[in-house]
Amino acid sequence: MTHAEATARAEFLRSELHRHNRLYYVEAMPVISDKEFDMLLRELQDIEAKHPDLLTEDSPTQRVGGAPIEGFTQIRHTVPMMSLDNTYSEEELTAFFVRLQKGLGREKIDCVIEPKVDGVAITIRYENGVFKHGATRGDGQTGDDVTANLKTIKSLPLRLPKNGPQTFEVRGEVFMPRAVFDKLNKEREEAGEQLFANPRNTTAGALKQLDSKITARRQLDLVFYGIADATDMEVQSQEDMYALLDHAGLRKADLIWRADSAEGLLKAIRELDERRRSLPYETDGAVIKVNAFEDQRQLGVTSKAPRWAIAYKYQPEQAETKLIAIDIQVGRTGALTPVARLEPVLVSGSTVSNATLHNFEEIERKDIRIGDIVIIEKAGEIIPAVVSVKKELRSGEETRLSPPTHCPGCGSRVSKTPGEVVLRCTNPECPEQLVRRLEFLAGRSALDIAELGGIVAEALVKKGLVKHPLGVFDLTLEQLSNLNLGSEAEPRVFGRKNAEKVISALDSARKLPLHRWIFGLGIYEVGSSTAKELAKHHASISELISSPLLRDVVLESELEERRLDCSPQTNKNKSRSLEERNLLKEQEASIRSELNAVQQRLVGCGFARYSKAEAGSPDKKQRKITTPIGPVAAKAVLDFFSSSEGGETLRRMEGLGINPLSGPQKAGLNGPLAGKTFVLTGTLESMSREQAGERIGQQGGSVTGSVSKKTSFVVAGRDPGANKIEGARNHAVPILDEKAFLEMIGEPEPAAQPAPKTIKEDLFG
Repeated sequence: MTHAEATARAEFLRSELHRHNRLYYVEAMPVISDKEFDMLLRELQDIEAKHPDLLTEDSPTQRVGGAPIEGFTQIRHTVPMMSLDNTYSEEELTAFFVRLQKGLGREKIDCVIEPKVDGVAITIRYENGVFKHGATRGDGQTGDDVTANLKTIKSLPLRLPKNGPQTFEVRGEVFMPRAVFDKLNKEREEAGEQLFANPRNTTAGALKQLDSKITARRQLDLVFYGIADATDMEVQSQEDMYALLDHAGLRKADLIWRADSAEGLLKAIRELDERRRSLPYETDGAVIKVNAFEDQRQLGVTSKAPRWAIAYKYQPEQAETKLIAIDIQVGRTGALTPVARLEPVLVSGSTVSNATLHNFEEIERKDIRIGDIVIIEKAGEIIPAVVSVKKELRSGEETRLSPPTHCPGCGSRVSKTPGEVVLRCTNPECPEQLVRRLEFLAGRSALDIAELGGIVAEALVKKGLVKHPLGVFDLTLEQLSNLNLGSEAEPRVFGRKNAEKVISALDSARKLPLHRWIFGLGIYEVGSSTAKELAKHHASISELISSPLLRDVVLESELEERRLDCSPQTNKNKSRSLEERNLLKEQEASIRSELNAVQQRLVGCGFARYSKAEAGSPDKKQRKITTPIGPVAAKAVLDFFSSSEGGETLRRMEGLGINPLSGPQKAGLNGPLAGKTFVLTGTLESMSREQAGERIGQQGGSVTGSVSKKTSFVVAGRDPGANKIEGARNHAVPILDEKAFLEMIGEPEPAAQPAPKTIKEDLFG
């Protein structure tokens, strides 16, 4: 076959495979057998293997997933992805319709009613008939670029029919079909693996895989419900949008109702409740939307949700089953959590065998006993919870579970912090805690070492190879290669290839920025956003140890509490004698003076600001301040570094030569890259793409997932994406090789790792 013949044949095969995908997955009217489809696909794969230049991004062969990526870049939504207001009440739904009538000034309001698919919200863009990119909701303004994973969804057209709209953006919901979820859990149960909790969480996990081959195996699907950008098309209503979806081969809701009265809405949601169990996906409610887009524009939106739509949530389904045991799990902070083990029961379309009991006070309050017949429900149809006990069915053989006095993992005594209900293991060397802490340190938001999760972490601790989370940095290639993840009877060795990945990832982790390390240390009360705020105002770990900022935050809170305690204006002090109140007034004045000084220090260094409502308050009234980190988190950080556990962590970090820095301080909008937008493609030798994005962000720039005329630079590493390079050339966007990029951000070029000449000649020559 000549190259010209191969080109023509590949184009024909792609067209045919796209057509058959649509007939099978969207229209449910296949015209060829699975075997015939596979033969066409295999022929296209052979042609693309022999002629790599014929491989296109929209090729059906790409649905199996591509090479793993370093991390997710961000895509800014053309139109914000808003959430919906919710209601569980038919009365509130009627009140919603009355608001529509008032807002539009008429009695009849044409509405559409759809199932509320319990999945992951997504936005997808097509340009010139080709699937361009897709992103998650994120914060509503920007989301993660999950284009590679969306390509694995077989019902999603990668190329649109040529006789219809070619450029637009649609919104939808990615889900895992019930049948796929049940099959997946059955396979995991047979393999002795932990079952997935529910389809929605499993969908979210699959969609956020860095390796799209794993996503492809999850067999996700999606359904579309809205349009975000269709300025060049005659789309004036939800009804028009449904027609567009049909024409484009994009799946819409399986059930759709129309109603123009409150009575009609109620009838529709009741009918949906009766039929939703037959749908291939989980649903937890109905979505009601005004049909006409002009009516939607007239009704407008609030700061977080449209006024023209609402989600009606069905009451959680309940089920009755027997509580056969209560297990106690130990978390990374030592928290002991009781978990109910149940006789398996079907609730809201999935089998439930475990349910959280929250804490031991909850067990006592509900008088839950082992052997009880209990009522469970899925809160929000997601989290199984024990609602109540059928005490009238007790036989007398049920047993109470007393709160433990010792940790089930290490036998150490447990304690309860004043003001908390959680029991905690007090032993920082508890093996159960150590496993969880090691998993946390290796997590994506911390050091991002995927190979150190679950079974591997447990094996390292069990074999005594790791006695502190940072002990992983002392592991040798030989120790990791020979690590047995199975039993002595049935060994399963970790292997050299996996071991090399871990060693390489640990080496890269040493260079990660401060906020990733702060988060990874697992300090109580410190989440990722708090870690980032701490890194903004501290250059290194050593600055955090005795941070004057954090000490002032704690002191400010304590002084305010003391001031209120002795204020003569409080109810408890108003009944005191005049002499006592005058004395209290003097004490308050002294505390107020010290408090004002602390507040001025915090505001003066930019760590706090006066609350707007108090900004103009007279001196006689105590002013209020707000800080990005509260007193509880501030105290937790100081307590951690002053504890024996924190001291050991600092000693180990120093011994390992790990000294993470926060990078350029407070660059923000005034940084050297302020206003610059970058697109990253290919593999960089000196850092991962996620690390490159962090460097850019630290200097005021931003990173997007696709090239446009607004892009400032494209950074091209080894094996860059052809489409991004072509896009850069089409939009006259400068292309930086790794050396030029490192010079721009002030980083040294990696020694003895020059960029391959063939790539430089091809891209920049």
